[in-house]
Amino acid sequence: MTALPRQQQLAALFKQAVVIPVLTIEKVEHAVPLAKALVAGGVRMLEVTLRTDAAIAAAKAIIAEVPDAIVGIGTILNADDLARARALGAKFGISPGLTPDLLKAAAAGDLPFAPGIATASELMQALAAGFDVVKFFPAEQAGGIKALRALAGPFPNVRFCPTGGIGDANAAAWLAEPNVLCVGGSWLCPAADIRTGNWAGITAMCERAMKSLKRP
Repeated sequence: MTALPRQQQLAALFKQAVVIPVLTIEKVEHAVPLAKALVAGGVRMLEVTLRTDAAIAAAKAIIAEVPDAIVGIGTILNADDLARARALGAKFGISPGLTPDLLKAAAAGDLPFAPGIATASELMQALAAGFDVVKFFPAEQAGGIKALRALAGPFPNVRFCPTGGIGDANAAAWLAEPNVLCVGGSWLCPAADIRTGNWAGITAMCERAMKSLKRP
């Protein structure tokens, strides 16, 4: 798959998602009920981050047991992480940043991939490698919507998934930006709710978010 169709595929996935929950799963037994709770609330696109020892097994379990979930792998830091995501059968990959080696590996592969950027220089590196759909991270801390609008000037064709500091109070404002395909965040799956198994609460939160977060 060449870079262009792959990026178009990723853009379509992100636009369909509206919100991508960022999942940090500490126990494998939480994975399937969490994914089912999110899907029941209308949230199908899931980013399982490689931040815990349980992450790979959790992603495998969701892919095997929750067919309505569209599972991607986040916190991809290097080529090995990228290879693991592809081997799992992930539908997309996301990184918090970029390195030349990671961009080279992603460009050579066929997994739809969004490198993370926080500056114009990083965005130029992503574009040079063929990636025009990127993660803006950490979104609020890197300048917020004003920074995103500033990047839109010299890079009008780039589309973003902002993540970092985004929640119920400001997600709609981010989604109103014309160059934003979706937003990412962990507010739909609070760690306390995961630990206590409050799956009904997570489903209800997702339902409210998907009803309210309509693009203009």
